[in-house]
Amino acid sequence: MKLPKYTSLQRRKPASLLAAVACTAMLFTGVACNKSVSDRTADLPALNPSNADLNAGTWNPILLPRPDTFAVPAPVATSNPLYVADLNEIKGYQAHLNDDQENKIKYWGAGGVLRWNEILRGLVAKYNLPPYQNADGTYPAPNSANPFAYPLFPFSNPPYAARAYAYISAAQYDALVACWYYKKLYNRPTPYKVDSTIKALATRTTLPSYPSEGAVLAGVTAEMMKLLFPDEIAAIQQKLEEQELSLILSGAATRSDILAGETLGRQVAELFITRGRADNAGKAIGTATDWAGFITTTQAAGQIPWYSLEVPKRPPMLPLFNKVKSFLLDSATVVSLRPGPPPLTGSDQMKTETEEVNSYVKNPSRENMRIVQFWADGVGTYTPPGHWNAIAAEDFVKKNFSEVRWARNLALLNMAIMDAGIVCWDTKYHYFNPRPTQLDPAIKTLTGIPNFPAYISGHSTFSGAASTVLGHIIPERAGAYDAMAQEASNSRMWGGIHYRTDCSVGLTVGRNIGNYAIQRATKDGAE
Repeated sequence: MKLPKYTSLQRRKPASLLAAVACTAMLFTGVACNKSVSDRTADLPALNPSNADLNAGTWNPILLPRPDTFAVPAPVATSNPLYVADLNEIKGYQAHLNDDQENKIKYWGAGGVLRWNEILRGLVAKYNLPPYQNADGTYPAPNSANPFAYPLFPFSNPPYAARAYAYISAAQYDALVACWYYKKLYNRPTPYKVDSTIKALATRTTLPSYPSEGAVLAGVTAEMMKLLFPDEIAAIQQKLEEQELSLILSGAATRSDILAGETLGRQVAELFITRGRADNAGKAIGTATDWAGFITTTQAAGQIPWYSLEVPKRPPMLPLFNKVKSFLLDSATVVSLRPGPPPLTGSDQMKTETEEVNSYVKNPSRENMRIVQFWADGVGTYTPPGHWNAIAAEDFVKKNFSEVRWARNLALLNMAIMDAGIVCWDTKYHYFNPRPTQLDPAIKTLTGIPNFPAYISGHSTFSGAASTVLGHIIPERAGAYDAMAQEASNSRMWGGIHYRTDCSVGLTVGRNIGNYAIQRATKDGAE
C-alpha cells in the first residue's frame, strides 16, 4: 500500500504552552508552530457522534472498582429556582457573545478528548529536552520535588511520554464511564431542551447533561497533568476554565452540571495519581552502580557493550523503566515477552547487518530521507507515542466517536504503547547491545542517535503495538496502519541507528503487546 507523502516539517522548541499545542498537528496540516490553535483547527466540525453510547456506564473501567465508586448527588429539579438561575446565566452570556467566545465554543466543541490530547502532545514536545551538561562533564537530572530548577521536570523522553499518554487516557476513560452512569441515572435534559430560548451553539445531543462530560474531562485531565507537568499548573488551570466556560456559553451545560462533572473527574484522577506515585517510574533513572552493572554483565558474556555516543558521555536513558508497573501485563509477562538475543557482536550476521546499515546511509534515496525525517520524532517533538496519537486522532475525528468511545480507544492505544515501552526497555538493558556506529564508526547517521542500547528498536516496538490496536478499532484501516508501522520501523535502519534485527523483532514484540490490548477490548463491554 502506498502511503501519502506528508510534508517534511521543521520543529523547534515551543515558547509557551499555546505555541506547543500549536505544534501538535504539524504532521498532518503543515502549519508552522507559530500559528494559533484556532487558526489550525477552526474548520473542524462540532463533535456529532454517530452513536451516543448511552449504555457506556456499564462498560468495564480500568482502575475504578465500579462506575458509582464516587457518589454524585442528585441534581435539583429543572423547576427549582437554583436551576432557573443557571439557565439565566447561560442566556445572559449568549446575549453578548464576542468573537473570542464563539471561537472557544467552536474549538472545544470539536471534542474534549481530542483537545486535551492535543494539549498533552504539546506539553510532551515542550519538555522533550535532554539536560545540558554541567561544567565538570556530569549531567543534572530533573527533580519532581523541585520542578522549576534546571533541568525542568520532566524530561518527557519517549518512555516518560508513553506513560503520560497512558495515564491520562486511562483516567479519562474511567471518569467518563462513571459520568455516563450518572447521566443515565439522573437523566437531566440539556439546558436548550428545558428552555427553548437557549441556543444550542454546539451539537444538539441526546445525552443527559448532568454531570457534564466536558467538565469531567477537564477535571480528570487537569488533575493528571498537574502531576505529570507540574511547571504548567497555571496554564492547565486556564485551559480547564476555558473549556468549562465554553460549555456554559454553548448551552450544553449549566453551572451545576459543570461543578458535578469537575468534582467527579478530580476524584477519579486521584485513583490514578495514587497508582502513579507508586509505579516505580521515579526510580527508572537508576544509579551509577546500575549503569556499571550493565557493562560488566555484557562483557562477562563476551559481547561488546553499548556506550553513550554523546560528548561527554550521558548516563543511559531510564534503564530501570522495565520495573514500571504496566497496565495490561504483570511483571512475569513482561519478562516472558522479552525476545531472544540479538546476533552476537562478533558474528558474521552482525557484520552483515552493520554493512547493510552503512549501505543505506552512504547513498540515501530522497524517499528514504523523507521517511527518516517524517518518523524521526526526536528532541522537541511529541515522541513516537505522540506521533501515533496524532495518527489516531486524525482517523477518530472521521469516525464520529462519542467522547467516552474516544477515551476508551485512546486508553487502549496508549496502555499498549506504554507497556510496549516497558518490554522494549527490559530487552534493551537485558542485552545492552551496541549501536551500528559503535561497530563501524564510518557510519554517519541521518538522524540523531538515541542514548540507549540498540536491541530492540523502540520505534518498531511502539509502532507494532499501536498499529495492532488501531487496526482492531478501525478494521478497514488495518492494512494502512501495518504499512505505517513497517515504514516507521524501516526508517530507523535507513537512518543508520538500528540493525535489521532490531527493527523486525521490535515490530513482532510490539504486535504481541498490542494483542493484549485487543483482549481487553473484546471484554470491556464496548463491543
